[in-house]
Amino acid sequence: MTARSKPASFVLLVGLALLSVFVVSPPPLPAQEAPEKERQERPELPPLTATIPPEEALAAIKRRAMKILDARRAARRLKFTTDIKEGVDGADAVFIAVGTPSRRGDGHADLTYVYEAARQIAENVTGPCVIVNKSTVPVGTARAVEKIVAEVGPAYPIEIASNPEFLREGSAINDFAHPDRVVVGVNSEAARQVMREIYRPLFLRETPIFFTGWESAE
Repeated sequence: MTARSKPASFVLLVGLALLSVFVVSPPPLPAQEAPEKERQERPELPPLTATIPPEEALAAIKRRAMKILDARRAARRLKFTTDIKEGVDGADAVFIAVGTPSRRGDGHADLTYVYEAARQIAENVTGPCVIVNKSTVPVGTARAVEKIVAEVGPAYPIEIASNPEFLREGSAINDFAHPDRVVVGVNSEAARQVMREIYRPLFLRETPIFFTGWESAE
């Protein structure tokens, strides 16, 4: 599983880092990057309290997020790269988590980064995969991404999924680990199966997972 992010919000980064906890078989790292001892244990993360001052709360959130990131990297379940070819190589799912700032003038979401990420993914995939849009986007974005993929004409089948995030700034870690629901928009059984496997740990905890069409999810 890969996340394509340029530039991603801190909230989305935390969510995607936590997704790496679910990955069952992470790809091996190069020998020079492998840790001396693989740490598989999940970091202990004491809950935050809403009564502490905002500045201290923000610092505590960042410390918790970095603890998760460090633990996932040490366990070889999370890796960072700026090479798109390396990033999507062998991925079953590629998450797009990019900024969608409001455009000047009309205030509509600027989807430039979303579309460019989709194009680069389609150009570099090495096997069948699902492009998962995690960014905040308007209705119709999944169909636009599908059109971009078709224009590229990849050698392997690419499915599209819409997986909006409901993470709040200041409580992203708890919101992701204990969501009240997960919404996934798909248009094929293949995409549904990949997304079901990704969120299987939450499903086993009886977290409601709603599969809908693209537009309903968006």
